Amino acid sequence: MKFEDILTNDDLLDALYDMHFDECTPIQELAIPPVLEGRDLLAVAQTGTGKTAAYLLPVIERLVNDNYPQENVNCVVMAPTRELAQQIDRQMQGFSYFMPVSSMAIYGGTDGHTYEQQRKGLKMGADVVIATPGRLLAHLSMGYVDLSKVSFFVLDEADRMLDMGFIDDIMKIVSHMPKNRQTLLFSATMPPKIQQLASQILTDPAEVKIAVSKPAEKIRQAAYVCYETQKLPILERMFKENPPRRVIVFSSSKQKVKELARTLRKKNIKIGEMHSDLDQNMREDVMLKFKAGRINVVVATDIISRGIDIDNIETVINYDVPHEAEDYVHRIGRTARADREGSAFTFISEKERSRFRTIERLLEKEVEKLAVPSELGEAPAYGDAAPRQKKYRRGSGLDRKKRKYNRPHKTNV
Repeated sequence: MKFEDILTNDDLLDALYDMHFDECTPIQELAIPPVLEGRDLLAVAQTGTGKTAAYLLPVIERLVNDNYPQENVNCVVMAPTRELAQQIDRQMQGFSYFMPVSSMAIYGGTDGHTYEQQRKGLKMGADVVIATPGRLLAHLSMGYVDLSKVSFFVLDEADRMLDMGFIDDIMKIVSHMPKNRQTLLFSATMPPKIQQLASQILTDPAEVKIAVSKPAEKIRQAAYVCYETQKLPILERMFKENPPRRVIVFSSSKQKVKELARTLRKKNIKIGEMHSDLDQNMREDVMLKFKAGRINVVVATDIISRGIDIDNIETVINYDVPHEAEDYVHRIGRTARADREGSAFTFISEKERSRFRTIERLLEKEVEKLAVPSELGEAPAYGDAAPRQKKYRRGSGLDRKKRKYNRPHKTNV
């Protein structure tokens, strides 16, 4: 379907034409009509499907066609990270180029001058405010932000925001908005906590779900079925045999990321780490060094599994199996981009086998299982009925100190 078949504003269509946007993606084709009708929306779609345009385009058209007052904050778009907020703002500026629709991005990690600009912009009003929860709440607490006339509220990557602990901030922001607003919730996954949030903030929503796309065919996927204490020795052996150049290692918690990065630094590997304890400037510094080749490996939580645009990642390593099957697709999608080849390896401990089987069902194929090097001891079998075997316990201090990693825990980015 073409945009001209569902959008009516000529200025908006002209902007899309100049940006070489012609055909709707599936999420855009399904999401735009109910938004134009004024319905709340619950949409499940992963990054890269065109979801940003799926909510910005109908909101922009309604803001112009229905003559919303320009002195109000008419739309609030919430995003989990500064990077995504900036990306949304850039698309917003392109879509509204020929239209009298104002927008501004509100996020942390800025200097005093930028904060003052944000304050003035919020006081004057902007049609569309694109914000991270913490920074918008900081402005709200100062008393000069009026969200009482917001007509559109968009939550982008809602599952990631909940994983990052923003649920309380989001609900505080919602409390400043009118109940008769139109709310659009976009999420890459639909765990129970997202369903619960949707039931709290949406009213009789239209529901759209776009199937998670499979990983690129050029990604070589393989896995090691191992004991938790064998993960680090396997990783060290991999890096010894093939010195890393452009590698991302994903782990399940920020504490584990810190310990793993500290251990690998002792092996003289150029390491960076990414997790929510780093401020925005530190995160940007890590990514700039990684892009420039001054860092060879980034150890990270899922904070960079989406929304980070780096094209030449050679290898992705899942040190821990992700808790959601869709997150596996997001993680390994960091490699083999722009028609390049890449590799993705996953370390599967005993307690992670069922989660990985869920991933294989999503992929509709079995991932190749590699043999754990014999000098690391016997490894568990992948099958349910495998007999319990003696664990390898000669690992590093990281393994000996962190027995608690064998206990199930929630992802904490």
